[in-house]
Amino acid sequence: MTALLVRLGAAATAIVAPGLAAAQTVPPWPPAAVRPAAPAALAARIHALGSSFNGRVGIAVQAVEGGWRAGWRADELYPQQSVSKFFVALAAMDAVDRGRIRLHDPVTLTRSDLTLFNQPIAQRVLGNGSYTTTVERLLVEAITKSDNTANDKLMRVVGGPGVVRLMIAEKRLGQIRFYEGERALQSRIAGLTWTQSYSVGDAFYKARNALPLTLRRSLFERYIEDPYDGAAPSSIVDTLARLKRAELLSPPSTARLLTIMGNTRTGKNRLRGGLKPGWTLCHKTGTGQVLGAVQAGYNDIGIITAPDGRSYAVAVMIKRTATPLIVRMNLMNNVVRAVIDQHETVYAANLRF
Repeated sequence: MTALLVRLGAAATAIVAPGLAAAQTVPPWPPAAVRPAAPAALAARIHALGSSFNGRVGIAVQAVEGGWRAGWRADELYPQQSVSKFFVALAAMDAVDRGRIRLHDPVTLTRSDLTLFNQPIAQRVLGNGSYTTTVERLLVEAITKSDNTANDKLMRVVGGPGVVRLMIAEKRLGQIRFYEGERALQSRIAGLTWTQSYSVGDAFYKARNALPLTLRRSLFERYIEDPYDGAAPSSIVDTLARLKRAELLSPPSTARLLTIMGNTRTGKNRLRGGLKPGWTLCHKTGTGQVLGAVQAGYNDIGIITAPDGRSYAVAVMIKRTATPLIVRMNLMNNVVRAVIDQHETVYAANLRF
């Protein structure tokens, strides 16, 4: 078993090899000891929302400017699913800043690049046997449409999963795991080893359904308990807040990535459903596999910005639930509403003096 070791000053952080259960040990930034306390009323509402939900959920909210954080089970690891595309995008923009790639670089996809599940770009590949686009278009497709093929190709253009993990460590993003991309992750959750034939038609579903249900359930539960792509909501909101403050990327790259995230088409009634007029959202959703009535991973993470320009990083990550979709959406809506109510209470009061 191999591990890539990255030295950060006097401390060393293990970048976990594929399948290794241990989480990264990089501490969050800034240190929690210097973080101001969250508003008590908001902390109480977040606690009530998390504790009343029928499922295993993690919630985190962080003030981008103020630095305080409120949460419910926010330091546990939750399946990211397509939320992990955000870290591929971050690695890609970091590579742009370092001059390793350019957004207008051409990229050609062939049938060997196809993945599974949601991959709208596959139609363009299959039409002619190949499709040439740019790094930027791959980034846009991966974030706004959650296209698995666009994401995996972008990951390889950047340098592969090891480069994404290295970026996570070097930037001290905290408890964030990154696996080997969508093909490898989804196959392993299902108990399969990826073969390119799974990218065509319903071949993946047939192979998955042919496995004994007891094996599938065992592997599914193992993933829920210790997800290969697990991330802590507290680390995610800290990363989002640092991105918004342009601490992770150059100002132009920061603005470009946030603009792309602001055009996300998925999850229209997750976090977005709780917004009031004048508020905006830059976000990334994640949706996991279902076995029986149980879903492993139903998420939305993003930055909400008030009309006055103040921003809050929000992550709602559902590890396991069988509740109806509308109940999950309502939870996400209500987390956003709680943040907005807190903001309006504080700053409306300030305006009176």
